[in-house]
Amino acid sequence: MSRTGLRFCSAALASTVFLVDVLTPLEGAIAVLYVVAILLAARTNRRNDIMVAAAACVVLTIIAYSVSHGLEPVASPALRALVSLAAIAITTLLALQNEAATSRLAAQARLLNLSHDMIFVRDRRGVIAFWNKAAEQTYGWATEDAVGRVADELLQTVYPEKRELIESHLLDAGRWEGRIEQRTKSGAAIVVDARWALQRDHLGKPVGVLETHTDVTDRVAAHAALVQSERRYRRMFDASRIGVVEEDWTGVRTALRSLATGNADLRDYLLRNPDFVRQARRLADITDVNPALQRMVGANGPSVFIENADKFLGDDDRSFIDALVAFAKGEPFYEGETELVSLAGHKVPVLFTITFPAGPGEDRNVLAFVVDITERRQSQDALLAAQAELAHAARVATLGELTASIAHEVNQPLAAIVTGGEAGLRWLRRDVPDLDEVASTITQVVADGRRASEIVTRIRAFLKKRPAQQDVLQITEIIKEAALLVARELAMDDIVLTIETEPGLPPIRGDRIQLQQVLVNLLVNAGQAMSDQSGPRVITLKASVAEGGNLSVTVRDNGPGIAPDDLPHLFAPFFTTKPGGMGMGLAICQTTVEAHGGRLSADSTPGGGATFRLTLPALQEHASS
Repeated sequence: MSRTGLRFCSAALASTVFLVDVLTPLEGAIAVLYVVAILLAARTNRRNDIMVAAAACVVLTIIAYSVSHGLEPVASPALRALVSLAAIAITTLLALQNEAATSRLAAQARLLNLSHDMIFVRDRRGVIAFWNKAAEQTYGWATEDAVGRVADELLQTVYPEKRELIESHLLDAGRWEGRIEQRTKSGAAIVVDARWALQRDHLGKPVGVLETHTDVTDRVAAHAALVQSERRYRRMFDASRIGVVEEDWTGVRTALRSLATGNADLRDYLLRNPDFVRQARRLADITDVNPALQRMVGANGPSVFIENADKFLGDDDRSFIDALVAFAKGEPFYEGETELVSLAGHKVPVLFTITFPAGPGEDRNVLAFVVDITERRQSQDALLAAQAELAHAARVATLGELTASIAHEVNQPLAAIVTGGEAGLRWLRRDVPDLDEVASTITQVVADGRRASEIVTRIRAFLKKRPAQQDVLQITEIIKEAALLVARELAMDDIVLTIETEPGLPPIRGDRIQLQQVLVNLLVNAGQAMSDQSGPRVITLKASVAEGGNLSVTVRDNGPGIAPDDLPHLFAPFFTTKPGGMGMGLAICQTTVEAHGGRLSADSTPGGGATFRLTLPALQEHASS
């Protein structure tokens, strides 16, 4: 009932008692019923309502007595009136005391509602009697829904140990603290730190329990995540094949700050003061080292590693100096390469990275990552040795290519000299020596000898990087000279050489000897391709003007042709299809033609012979005329 309703009921009851007392002849302390009106007014928990109701009841009692008996005292009615007034006074006093106590309790309850912790009061059976605002907000249960319910059933509490043991400890000590799990109205699980206090009556009998709960769900989750992170870090730290050492550089920072030099001069200062560097190295306290780094230096435990830390870096190692400079400048990390000395005295080449945390006070967590590069160093040494071997092989190959080039170039003039010499001897051995033929043959031998000398001169000029000779040449003359050089070799194999040249071919510019050798090589290759062929063997050498005014020379044979798989590799150095061939002839021919600004190509139809096409740029002034 509302306060207004209580006030109305209290006034109505008092009026009724007054009317009954005045209008009826009932004898008795009817005025005592005014106590009920005061008690109704006390239900409003307002002091003024109690005082007003009490005063009104006193006035009504006196008025009723005066109306019924007058002002003269009558023994029995007066006594009843005094009893009624005493009852009203006592009831008023008790109501005022109860209101004061209720006000104090309400004030205390309001204080409990201000708390961020969940607070509720339960009796010994676990039934909730008080439920603060924080409990409403956290658990989701309103006060009217929670009061009267058993706390353990409402919150589905899970205890760290048996409930009976906790209750026994509460009775013995008067309080209990622990971490429990509960569920909200929505079913969400929360973790709380619980603090229980036992309430006793004046006789010492337990009457209730005040429970204060603090929600630590987020804190527990954060702690669990931190523990998991620490475990993961420790697992990676211990299982990593990379050496890791954790150091505290707080002392190093203090020592560097004590120096009377700036960062610009720090490295020079450290180089001039090795004692300070050694001191700084000792100030870098090792707090942990993983098994990989222990194995790297032959230590069988962290303590052994820490005790011998000064022995692992040589006195002449300067990588620590550069690390100190980077640390003083505030750089996030430093990378370097050095050698560790194991406990057995072996040198271990390593790559390392030292990370410097940027936050204030983080000098305690300096991490150094160390990678053993012994295998990589060995691989580098093996690679360098292999490179040296390859360079030597390349020099040998170059020498072989040069030798093959010289042999290939000089072979034809020498063969012509031998042929001329044999012919001269035959003319001299006749019964009547033909001296004219002998003289002609010797003249040809001398010409071939000079030609061989010119070939050697060209090769020497090439090795000295001298520019090739650029003379104005007639292709018909070069064709005739080349045909003369291979005539004997082709005749021995019954090969017919047919030469077709268009009249009025434009001149070209180049080196006569080199172009002769290109044609000689193509003619010899064509003849060798038909050496095992039965039937007619014909080589057709044709010179004509190609499109664009350039000069075209083709060498065509009627041999077996070139295999399709061999055609793409035909001009590659050291590629050959002939037994005992060096594979340099066509490569040299192509290089020579390209040096003259031309192009050498080949095409073939299997069984239909091969065709080599040589294209050379003609002199434009002659071609236009």
